[in-house]
Amino acid sequence: MKIIAIGWNYLDHNKEMDRTLLPKEPVVFLKPETALLKDGKPFFLPDFSNRIEYETEIVVHICRLGKNIASKFAHRYYDEVTVGIDFTARDLQSQLRKEGAPWEISKGFDSSAVIGKFIPLAQAGDNIRNIPFSLLLNGDKVQEGNSSDMLFSIDDIIAYVSRFYTLKIGDLIYTGTPSGVRPVKINDHLQGYIGDKKLLDFYVK
Repeated sequence: MKIIAIGWNYLDHNKEMDRTLLPKEPVVFLKPETALLKDGKPFFLPDFSNRIEYETEIVVHICRLGKNIASKFAHRYYDEVTVGIDFTARDLQSQLRKEGAPWEISKGFDSSAVIGKFIPLAQAGDNIRNIPFSLLLNGDKVQEGNSSDMLFSIDDIIAYVSRFYTLKIGDLIYTGTPSGVRPVKINDHLQGYIGDKKLLDFYVK
């Protein structure tokens, strides 16, 4: 099982991070299977970072084997969606970027890919290109987005990614985060929604 993630996929998040050049193609990185955190289990802050930030994202579940998938056929390759968190060790990422070094460890560390309960596409909204999602932090809404605001749609992401990686049943694609990214601290309570459906609920320890 692969966890494929997309960076810089919302205009407002690019602005938030002071990025002036928008990506011309999807920015792709991978997380290992050990990054997966599910079933509402707590996220334990690691000792190698002083700034762990949440990034709330729509996550799609791949349901068919595929390679070099055309965008117009991409909808056949996923069957469920949920909301997830791409945790980022921002201080470590910034340091590695300054050094011109790969920054995968700042994104792919253990439990950095939190996943909610999956629901069928039909329950997520009328259109995969119009899925609202949000994150509550200690009861306050801190992130809100919609798949309609993606720079690269889910189908286009699948078409692009499948040029390089064979997609297999069970693979997950994290599709990028909107603005509102912040650090977390011990005892924070995070709840993720698609529409009014709460699919993600866990604590930071």
